[in-house]
Amino acid sequence: MIARWRILLVLLATAGAAYAQEMHDHDHGVPEKLGTVSFPISCSPAVQQPFNRAVALLHSFAFTAAQKAFKDIAAKDPKCAMAHWGVAMTDFHPVWQPPLPPATFTDGQKAAQEAAQEAARLQPASGIERDYIHALAQLYRVDPKLTTAQRTLAYEQAMASVAHDHPSDVEAQVFYAVALLANASPTDKTHTRQKHAVAILDPLYKMHPDHPGIAHILIHACDSAELAQQGLDAARKYAGIAPSAAHALHMPSHIFTRLGLWEDSITSNIASEKAASAQGDLMGELHAMDYLVYAYVQTGRDKEARQVIARMKALPRLDMTDFAIAYASTAMPVRVSVDEARWEDAVAITPPMGAPESVVAIAVWAKGIGLARSGHADEARKQGARLQAIEARLRVAGDMYWADQTGILATEVMAWVAQASRNPAGAVALLSDAAEREDRIEKRPVTPGPIVPAREQLGELFLVQNKPGPALAAFQDALKQAPGRAGALRGAAKATAAATAGL
Repeated sequence: MIARWRILLVLLATAGAAYAQEMHDHDHGVPEKLGTVSFPISCSPAVQQPFNRAVALLHSFAFTAAQKAFKDIAAKDPKCAMAHWGVAMTDFHPVWQPPLPPATFTDGQKAAQEAAQEAARLQPASGIERDYIHALAQLYRVDPKLTTAQRTLAYEQAMASVAHDHPSDVEAQVFYAVALLANASPTDKTHTRQKHAVAILDPLYKMHPDHPGIAHILIHACDSAELAQQGLDAARKYAGIAPSAAHALHMPSHIFTRLGLWEDSITSNIASEKAASAQGDLMGELHAMDYLVYAYVQTGRDKEARQVIARMKALPRLDMTDFAIAYASTAMPVRVSVDEARWEDAVAITPPMGAPESVVAIAVWAKGIGLARSGHADEARKQGARLQAIEARLRVAGDMYWADQTGILATEVMAWVAQASRNPAGAVALLSDAAEREDRIEKRPVTPGPIVPAREQLGELFLVQNKPGPALAAFQDALKQAPGRAGALRGAAKATAAATAGL
């Protein structure tokens, strides 16, 4: 397997060089290999192949490149309604939060909404095209009272009808599966929508093994401890299906991370970071770097992890108002300092200026944990209070997912404060509560996982309290949720040795 990935990296390096040259020569590049998509449309025959390519880009979440491709099609065939459908679809980011950018319905930023309206105005002759455009209209209805959740649910329901009415249309099934994931709740640990998507995509994957959307969305649908094994084959193959898309090179690492396949994750994200950098995809580059740091930490490769962080710090003009950019750039140094128990480094971490409060919370948490673990209970308590205040503001803003996550971080800090204040029973109660709450929530795709899972911290707490039996149980539970994490493996070994020595 490693040899095969090395061969792929050589091929990618060659393709990347060619891609970079095309960027230089033409001021833009069209990826060379994106997989096989067949999406027949009633537009000019001359734009059919470019349309297939644009949809392939869309399937690999290459939104900027896809938008340009669809706009080029609209310029060549102004009456092509599906070109405008495609332009609008590039503003819909189904597994991101929020799936529709906040500025989508703002004056001067309504390009996607206007594209959807133009697609409807042109009224294509094909019935299935009209169905696609009708479903799209549910996302971009002119109604300021509609929430994003209401829009995406209406879109899902409309795409369910498209898929039902056109059962042999592969694209209808894939876009319905995507719509299901847009509405998958992080608090639904039964993974109802994800399993529905897998049931749609799994048989299609066997029939269309080179389709980028099928493999990609299968990976997203299986991005949980329960389903990860079902996504492994797609993860092994997606990078080879669409190696010219940086996101396709990264995406397999979502499954590799879930299964503790660290070397595979490292290989995947090295390739993705390089490709994203060559293509000017800063968010993709940072996302790959965060997953790469996470994998390096799990394999004890501190030097390599710090080299990634140094590359991140050398990147110009990081927009900290962009959640994905702010999250990755903040999380990387926090992962290294806290996972490696470098408490002085953790205490020195400062929140990024201008970042969303959900990102600021990560830096505050690191400082609080560092202070508490190094015996500065009173100062750490202040950081816990800061986290509680951030949680309250997030709830007022309606951001319940990150409010819940921030509340868990606050409880973790307060647990370690209790331990530092010689209240071991209180510490166990607080950290047990944090672990129970964290177990009920799935991670978002933006992160490979919590910096240190609460249940793993509970194991560490029991070790500090010289309770090897409960510590081992906590570490074993942690490893069921996050196999192969170095901290939990080390902790389990220490707990086993301590229990054996006490016999």
